[in-house]
Amino acid sequence: MNEYQSDTVFRGKSELLLKEKVLEILQSLPDQFPLDVLVERLILLEKINTGLQQVEEGKIISQEEAKASLKKWQK
Repeated sequence: MNEYQSDTVFRGKSELLLKEKVLEILQSLPDQFPLDVLVERLILLEKINTGLQQVEEGKIISQEEAKASLKKWQK
């Protein structure tokens, strides 16, 4: 394990694209920007990658199931 690896589960193809996507984000920003803008975009990228991975693994629910769950929470 090198300094950039952790004990978390490897996430597959989406993890391999992360560096490329980070570079795209950096290139889209102006020459000077607040750090929180970069952090927010990186968090968004991670959430999108996680969601796409969940779709690939079939870890999704239908809209009807989501609505039923929401109704239970609203009671």
